[in-house]
Amino acid sequence: MSNNKLEHILFLTGKLAEKRLHKVVASMKPTNFTYEIRNIGVSVAALMTADMLKRRLQDLDAYDRIIVPGLCRGDLDKASQTLGVEVVRGTEDLKDLPGFFGHKCQPVDLSRYDVSIFAEITDAPQIGLEAIMARAKQYRLDGADVIDIGCLPDTPFPHLEEAVAALKQAGYRVSVDSLDVDDLLRGGKAGADYLLSLNESTLWVTDEVDSVPVLIPEPHKDMASLYRAIDYMRENKRPCIADSILDPIHFGFTDSILRYHELRQRYPDVEIMMGIGNLTELTEADTTGINALLFGMISELRITQVLATEVSPHTCSAVREADRARRIMFAARTEESLPKGLDSGLLSTHALKPFPYSKDEIEELAAEIRDPSYRVQISKGGIHVYNRDGFSTAANPFELFPELELIQDDAPHAFYMGVELARAQVAWQLGKRYQQDEELEWGVATRGSSEAEKNRLSRAAHRLKGNSGNADGYKEAGSTLKASRARKKKQKK
Repeated sequence: MSNNKLEHILFLTGKLAEKRLHKVVASMKPTNFTYEIRNIGVSVAALMTADMLKRRLQDLDAYDRIIVPGLCRGDLDKASQTLGVEVVRGTEDLKDLPGFFGHKCQPVDLSRYDVSIFAEITDAPQIGLEAIMARAKQYRLDGADVIDIGCLPDTPFPHLEEAVAALKQAGYRVSVDSLDVDDLLRGGKAGADYLLSLNESTLWVTDEVDSVPVLIPEPHKDMASLYRAIDYMRENKRPCIADSILDPIHFGFTDSILRYHELRQRYPDVEIMMGIGNLTELTEADTTGINALLFGMISELRITQVLATEVSPHTCSAVREADRARRIMFAARTEESLPKGLDSGLLSTHALKPFPYSKDEIEELAAEIRDPSYRVQISKGGIHVYNRDGFSTAANPFELFPELELIQDDAPHAFYMGVELARAQVAWQLGKRYQQDEELEWGVATRGSSEAEKNRLSRAAHRLKGNSGNADGYKEAGSTLKASRARKKKQKK
């Protein structure tokens, strides 16, 4: 290639990633290369193989290099020889591609969404105003846009009006949720923004209050009644939200999804709500995955409101999950990409790439260590502990700990290693990323998730070389190390 000629690169991809690849490469301009992008004829780029390249690529004289997805399998050296053009793997995630070429990687924009979250205080009649306000504050911090005051059947709610007024005074948007028309009237007259829920027989309530109604079928599953209620509100030029009701699994779940699809097809521009609690609350499974799938459907159907609840203990982060899921799905939809490689907040129990090093690579790195400090890493092969004096591997920390000979010599260090080995075991068992001296990442399942991932790789490099804590990114001395140093200093006196 002439020194005056820019390198001409052929990027290969699959159908689902093609549009996003165009956007990512275009975002790097100006570049010191020219390029073309070609869909090689697979749906998912990760299904690409080296043998496939040799069969499907022709007329490559114009190209100086071919970049394939990082997950492309096979011998690329042989493919390069056969094709007469250097073939190299790019990054596994498209978002990292700019860094491959020395550009600053642009983070995915998760600031945007088009779904409002109604967070329900389900036991509002049974708790005081102070507790209602505290719950509302937490829900807002978790991402809720509307505080839903849930009423209970045959349960007095004397402070309903006071609760609505206090929430409105504090700047919240408020909905009142009840099967009792009297509760809805009281809430609407107190200033509630929304009423959940009205049906064809109770539409007269909209003549009494200014609240926006959420309309449901009467009886359940009767879509014709819902359509008549929507048409009535439209004829009277009144805003409304429609909800065809999500049913639990084995009690009509699939049919209820079809009803939402039917509702959207019939009314392309109507506001639609989905109450997701019937799935999250009534399915004994981690709710992060349930919310990811639900919000994928919500995004496709352009559903604009969701009602989220946190009644069952296993749904304790449902509002935060809904907030993250709506942002991820919005970003994926606007970028015309899969909801993968954008954000790991919904990966709570597993990691996309839990084991960055193999056992052989860790042993090779361990051979360079020249100090007595223990390092802990994990691979598919188990938990590895090493220092200058040796290398040990096991799946159970109890098998490793006796080899460390710390109990009599250094109690604080023994405690530290016990904690680290326990973390490593959890990470190894679940398939999570483990980094010594860092808390395990649980995504959006824990409040205030740390940003430690940003610096993990640089810190790992320092640790593997035996460097000590400093401004270059290595963790500063913790309480156990300080206690150990203090103990040794005291013994010398």
